[in-house]
Amino acid sequence: MSENKLLALSFDFAVAVVQMVDGITFPKSAYMTDQVARAGTSIGANIHEAQYAQSRKDFIAKLEIALKESSETSYWLKLLYKTNRIDWQTYQSAEKLCGNIRRLLIASCKTAKENTQNI
Repeated sequence: MSENKLLALSFDFAVAVVQMVDGITFPKSAYMTDQVARAGTSIGANIHEAQYAQSRKDFIAKLEIALKESSETSYWLKLLYKTNRIDWQTYQSAEKLCGNIRRLLIASCKTAKENTQNI
């Protein structure tokens, strides 16, 4: 899958996270919604930044940061669900998309690292 597809998916995910957070009305836990919003939108921001990396090492580092942010986002999504801030359907949908992005990031990091070794 091309990096542009990953970029598009991560942007769509960021939009979904923002909409989800904006839709949480009660109980509103600012610390949790702020964290999931920051981590969820950071995934795409780092993938976007990777497109303009100064080196292959920098490119890999940005993708690895995005990967860490996707893991953190999954944590916050689960916590929001378990504390009844979001429903099962919202959680499942967001987690599925986050998981898909995470798998693509893992594959992209692996490929980029392998390509570095072949130079």
